[in-house]
Amino acid sequence: MDAGWQCRFGEIDLIVEDGACLAFVEVKLRKNADFAQAREFVDRRKQERLRLSAELYLSQNPTRLQPRFDVVEVYAPQGMATREPVIRHWENAF
Repeated sequence: MDAGWQCRFGEIDLIVEDGACLAFVEVKLRKNADFAQAREFVDRRKQERLRLSAELYLSQNPTRLQPRFDVVEVYAPQGMATREPVIRHWENAF
């Protein structure tokens, strides 16, 4: 697992092997979903930067694993003091 992998296109929050897949994971933390769901902040522009970053990562780290893009939403109303945050994992989000 890699966390916080950075390149000239941006940062990939997590890179995780999951069976036959290599998941490039964008993590979105919010206090609540009053304005919008956290995953909605992964817009087309952010998706394109993640794709470019993943392509660069794969060019430097060849693998036979199938790439996949996931989004993890974390809702923590009291921030770091939240005892039980709500976590939603969206596999193959885009």
